[in-house]
Amino acid sequence: MKKQVLLFVALLPMLAKAQSNTFTITGKIGHLNAPARVYLDYTDFLNAGGGREDSVDVVDGTFKFTGELSGVATCRMALAHNGDGKMKAVYTGDVIYFQFGKENIVISSKDSLSNAVFTGSKVHEEEDAYNKVIGGTIMSITKNANYDFASGTEAQRADSNFLKAVDQRFRQRVADRTEKQVQFAKEHPNSVFALVALSEALTFKKDMAEITPVYNALNAKYRNSKKGKEVDQRIKSVQLTTKGAVAPIFTMKDVKGNPVSLKDLRGKTVLLEFWASWCSPCRAENPNLKEQYKLYKEKGFEILAVSLDSDKKKWEEAIEKDGVPWIHVSDLKGWSNEAGILYGVTAVPAGFLIGPDGKIIGNNLRGESLNKKLAELLN
Repeated sequence: MKKQVLLFVALLPMLAKAQSNTFTITGKIGHLNAPARVYLDYTDFLNAGGGREDSVDVVDGTFKFTGELSGVATCRMALAHNGDGKMKAVYTGDVIYFQFGKENIVISSKDSLSNAVFTGSKVHEEEDAYNKVIGGTIMSITKNANYDFASGTEAQRADSNFLKAVDQRFRQRVADRTEKQVQFAKEHPNSVFALVALSEALTFKKDMAEITPVYNALNAKYRNSKKGKEVDQRIKSVQLTTKGAVAPIFTMKDVKGNPVSLKDLRGKTVLLEFWASWCSPCRAENPNLKEQYKLYKEKGFEILAVSLDSDKKKWEEAIEKDGVPWIHVSDLKGWSNEAGILYGVTAVPAGFLIGPDGKIIGNNLRGESLNKKLAELLN
């Protein structure tokens, strides 16, 4: 008996650890039943762990996920009302994005995930408060831009002025949100969402003189996490791609499989443009880029477009449909694109204007700001 007691005592820390790392997500969605199915993709945010996937059937309007987690998870949940395949559910179905911790969460709705109410999640409550402060998620801003574009008539969507207006509204919303994110991180250094905020803000804000002290003031447990160190590395990467720095060299294959090196374009003024076929704001800028390319190609201007697509067919179709005649490359690794990582790109569109000497002249110049800069350099 004594040995059994000792064994039980020895197991207590292990049992406590297993219990403390457990999460459950219980869903109650109207009166849905099979073949309706829910898909869950989640990643350990602080430890930057590999993504995990799970799926369950909806039975009598309910579903349940259980798993283990060491910290806070970033997730995507999709409901296929008719039991459609995962990808169809994710891209055309009922999808939500949220963060959660080692909690017992209940998601309730009369009809869909998009109208769901969360209970039991302090992490989600904190996330909701954070999103209200900064003006919504980047997905919601992108969705608004896509809606602005889709709401136009066919004639408007072919009008460069309409496209410029859509792009300008998108960029202003992003800029406003980014400033609020930096301010949030400055005011809430002990919140995990301060790290979330800086991670996203780095995509759009290149003033490391402002970002660096905010990062350094974060709670040490966030700075020392794998994600925190990743953000620190991105800060250093951004410093390598700021105005005046020599643009990092990379080589990537074009549509035909031929290697193209940024180094080969030395001596030209190059717009290094990161985009994707599914990015409406990216493609909304293409008519303006075509005008500038026509104006300055013979004066030494070149565009090197790096796609963050993972589907070659969709990439090629977008190039053909938009009629964009410049150099196109991709490794078809999506967000793991090697050039994108090198340049610290976490959202598209993202652009770097590079001078003939290989040094960066400007970042994320769009529309009139790009046009004025090119006129200044090449006229």
